[in-house]
Parts: sequence; structure tokens; C-alpha cells
Amino acid sequence: MNTLIQLGLVSFIFASQTTDFHAPLSPTPDRQGATLYVSKLGDHSDGSSWAKAFQTIQSALDAVPDDQGGHCIIVRPDVYMEAMLSPAFRGAKGAYNQLIGDVDGSLGSGGSGQAVIDSGDPVRGFKSYDWWGPIRATQQGWSAEHTDPTFSAIIWDRWILRNLYVTGGDGGLFWDCTNRIEPFTIIVEDCTSIGRAFGGGVASCLSRTDEPIVFRRCALWALDWWGDTAGAYVRIENPAMPDRPDVFFEDCTMVSPQCALKGGNYGFHTYMRIQLDRCRLIALNFSQPQGTPTDGIVQSVQNGKYLRVDFNDSTLMGYKVFGVKVDQDSAKDIQYTTKGAAQAYVQFTQDVPAGFHRLGHWPSDIFATLLPPAPSANQSNRNDIHLIQKDLCEITPIVWKKRLCHLHCVRPSSGGIKADYFLRLIDAETGEELATFAEGYSLACALVHENTLYAFASRFENNDWNDVTMFKSTDLNHWESKVVIRQEHEHLFNSSVCAGENGFVMAYESNDGAYPPFTTKFAVSNDLEHWTQLPDAMFGANRYTACPCIRYVDGYYYVLYLEHRSPRHFFETFITRSRDLKTWERSAANPVLSPRDIDDGINASDPELIEFQGKTYIYYAVGDQLTWMNVKRAIYPGPLQQFLESWYTTPAIRDCGDYAGFQQRKQ
Repeated sequence: MNTLIQLGLVSFIFASQTTDFHAPLSPTPDRQGATLYVSKLGDHSDGSSWAKAFQTIQSALDAVPDDQGGHCIIVRPDVYMEAMLSPAFRGAKGAYNQLIGDVDGSLGSGGSGQAVIDSGDPVRGFKSYDWWGPIRATQQGWSAEHTDPTFSAIIWDRWILRNLYVTGGDGGLFWDCTNRIEPFTIIVEDCTSIGRAFGGGVASCLSRTDEPIVFRRCALWALDWWGDTAGAYVRIENPAMPDRPDVFFEDCTMVSPQCALKGGNYGFHTYMRIQLDRCRLIALNFSQPQGTPTDGIVQSVQNGKYLRVDFNDSTLMGYKVFGVKVDQDSAKDIQYTTKGAAQAYVQFTQDVPAGFHRLGHWPSDIFATLLPPAPSANQSNRNDIHLIQKDLCEITPIVWKKRLCHLHCVRPSSGGIKADYFLRLIDAETGEELATFAEGYSLACALVHENTLYAFASRFENNDWNDVTMFKSTDLNHWESKVVIRQEHEHLFNSSVCAGENGFVMAYESNDGAYPPFTTKFAVSNDLEHWTQLPDAMFGANRYTACPCIRYVDGYYYVLYLEHRSPRHFFETFITRSRDLKTWERSAANPVLSPRDIDDGINASDPELIEFQGKTYIYYAVGDQLTWMNVKRAIYPGPLQQFLESWYTTPAIRDCGDYAGFQQRKQ
């Protein structure tokens, strides 16, 4: 049976003649104000340098000194679990303030990657809750729970935000000026912004003729179908349609299940004009007419006459181009212009308004822009990553009789009996078992010296870890043992030993109650059997530092160790170094290892290093730190010294968690 589909013809207000407007470039400030730094490697003192950096973005915003403008906040790549951010002062005309992510390290942070502002709950996840997001704004009485005084985002006037990745809340980079309907300017560049309701936008404000609102090279995502959601949402409170754009979107991608661009709101009768230059608008809905289609890729909520959009070289994808939520018959009153390659790909029964070129093929190149390119991360200097062992947490590599071998720490994730804990040495290439020893022990490290294998392990007893015990053998059959480090008001966990400048050095993990668990302490020895603890040699007196791996190269002791990236349940391996085991400096390029692959879980811990046949082998554990762990190995194509020194090509950051720093904080 043949079916004739009648296409309904709808006319829209289309002006073929356009007036050229261009979004202004980011202004160079007339005034050089304060520069403040944000980094979780800083000491959180005054933000005046990377070493003294604030550890939260809000602390830096609070420290903006005045309303004269020209101030700049630079954020090191990391994940900042923060929400409801607001600066102490606005910017000024001709001297905008800036909040910038140093995603490539060019501004001195030493890091590379995304500067993420995550407004979610660090334990429970995405916090989709009205008025909750990265930008502080709230309206008292919105619901019974909204009891705080109304707060306007107008305080962000004349700020520039650049190179940020924002997510986790109801809105992304979205400024609601609430009860302060005043001229407002914000410039957002090179940002990824994700929210439940809005990917980005502005509301309850006026625009400036010579200082418009600009979003440039941004990816704006909304994640919900329900409510007034949109990839980009705009509500400017003009009493009549302006003769120039209020807001420019330039080289942006706007995505949402409901609509890509929305203007106005229920019960609002104000006008707004938006210009799109080289933008991609994608509404993720190609329903059937009798299904659940959207009201349009571009929507005016109350009435079509309140919205004008100028499309320049832009492509739209979705069920249909235009629509209105309330006065649906007024969709024809949406004003628009097109210039250049204005294209639309819609459901086949829907009309395409005049001025748009109708695409008959799926625009795969446009759809591919849904995800912005990820910035490079510091882990590019490790490659050839492979899973080495499942259901194991700790492996120590050694070279025994010219063979690369693995010392496995066999143990359950928790509990068990003495027989469940032991050490096993295997040939890394053949899998041949060479030795099994040290029943009741685990969390071990190993070192070969003068044809003798030394292993150092903690004893599992009374459901806890105790002391450090040495095991040694020359033939892997006969073993001697002795306790070499006795715990004092603490329990001892992972350890690591290396040859140093004058003998041997051990780094070991303690839960000493004088410090936050866990702390890394040190001991020295001339013969690997008699050890002297160094009470003033330590780091981690101010935070979690676990699973140390120590190596000595060219006058420095390097330690790879585990950081708990609280408040998240997330673990990364960092690197620090010292000449004297007392004063430590962390690499500005940290982390060394981070759980990035899909099978890594939330953990990259228990690092171990060995140089073998001119390459550096990096072992580490992945998993959830609770129920499962696997061991992976990465290979750096160069010697150990080169690998370690590669993390210090930019100035290091003094670690204020050493013993001297602890004593200063006590005073």
C-alpha cells in the first residue's frame, strides 16, 4: 500500500537582509591586577605563587582584592569538587577579571589535562537539584528547602572564564542574576560545560551594546528532557527586540535531549536576540510525530515573538527547527536570519524554514563534534600498558640471576588466616615458580644485593599489619628472617628499600596517630639487616601518603607514593624527591599514575620501578581499594634516571607535609 505523506507548510519571519555583527575579542585589560594561583600541590597560604597556591577555587575568588579589575586566577589541572562559586568583586570596564585553567602547563603549573569543576556530591554523585551548580545563584522561597537569602550571579559581571571543564550540577556555566536585572557581561572561552538543566547561558539580566555576552569555542550540554532544559539557555529582559545581539555563540556545540537553544521562560514577556557563528546545535530527538518529539531544536518558551536568532554558517540537527512551548501557534513568529552555510537535518516529515539548506544525509562530521577533544595528560611518557596479574595488589620486580622476576604478595582483600598470607617469586617470562616463603606476611618489597635476595614484609596478625621483617636467601630454598623495624604506637604497612649514597634507605608506611593516616617514614642501614629509624625524616604529616617506592638517582631520593584525592574515593600515584630525606619537593607534573582506562576502577596504587634491558618498567595496582585489585605494567622507553628526572623539567613544589612543616603548624 502506498502512503502519501502531506507535509504541513509553516511560514516563519525570515529576513534575507542581515546586519553584520561580530563578537568582540577578549579584551586585554587596561590594568594589571593581582595574579592568584590554585593548585592542590600548594600550601594554601596566600595564593601568590604555585608553591603558595590556594587549594580551592573559592579561596582564590575570595582573595580577589578589589573592584578595579584586571585580576587573574590561574587553576592547575585537577578535579575541584566545588559548587556555588562567587568572587569577592566584579571586574571593571576595560579590565575584566579572569579565571583560567592552565590545561597545557604554559602558565607555569607544570601540569596538563583538564581543570575540572565538579559540583556533584563527592560520595553520591551527580547533584541535580534546583539552583545547585558551579555558579552561585539562588532564589529564596523557590521551594520549601530554598531558605537562604536570594543571591544574584551579577557579582560575576565582567569576568572571563577560559579552559574549564564544568559538570555535576543542575546548571553548568550558567549565570542567573535573579533579582538584579542590570547590565551584565560574561565571556566564556574554550570550556566544556555540562548541567542537568542548562549547559550554559544567562538569565534575568540586560546586555551591553559594546560589551555583549560571549560564549566562544565551548561545548554546552544539558542532560535532561524534563523542564526548561537546553544546551544553551538565554533570558534577557529587554522590553522590545533590540537592534543588535545580546548574546554571541561562536564556534560552539550545543546539545540536549530537548533543545539545543532556548529563549525566555514561562510567564516572561521580554525579548532577546542571539547570534550564532559557526555553531552546531544538536537536539538528541528524532521521534515520530505520534511519539514524543521535541518542540524544536531552537525554542522560545512563552511566545515566538520574543526570540530572534541570527544563524551564520551553522548546522542544526533534531526533530524540527523551531518551536514554542506555551503559545505553540506562535512558532511562526520566531524571527531569524541566515547567512552562509545555514543547514538543517531534521525528521523527514518536518519542513525546513526558508534560508536553511536541508541536509538529506546524516552529517557525521557535525555529530562527531559532540565530544570536545580531551587535553593531553602527563601520562604520555608511559606506554605499552598491559595487565600483568589479576586478583593481586602488590608485585615487586627484581632481577635474579639475570632473569626478570616478580615477587607476588599473596593475600586476601581482608581477613583470613595466617596461611592465606605469603610471598611467591616467579619468573616474569615463563611463569615458573621459584620460591614460596614468609607465611603470614605480605605488603613486601625486595632487593638483590651481592647475590642475596632480601625481602621486607609486614606481618599480618590480629587483623592488622605489624613491624617490618627482613627475609634473606642466597639459593631461594633456605631463608633467614629477623624483625628490622619495630612499630611504636602505630602499625606498619608497605615498605620499599633502595641503595643510597651511603648505604641503604627504607621508606615505610605508618598509621602513626600523631598524623593523618598514612605517613611515610624512613630508616637507614649499612648492611640491610640493622636499621636506624630517622624521626625527623618523613613526609605526609598533613595528608594521606601510602605505598612508597623509593629509588636513588644522582643525589636525589625519589619516592613514588599514593595520594587519596579526597573528598573523592579516588587514588593516584604522585612523585616527590629529596636530597636529605627531610625536605621534600613534589613534581609540578603530578600525578605519575591515574586510573584512566575503563578497567582501572578508581585506583592506581602500589607503584614499583625497575630498570631492565635499558627500559623502565612501572608496575601498579588498579581496582576499587575495597574488593578487587589487578596489577598492570607500563614501559618507559628509557633508563630509570631519565624517567625520574623527566618529572622535574619545571620547578618543583615544596612539600609542606614534612616534619619541619608539621612542627611549624603546631606552633
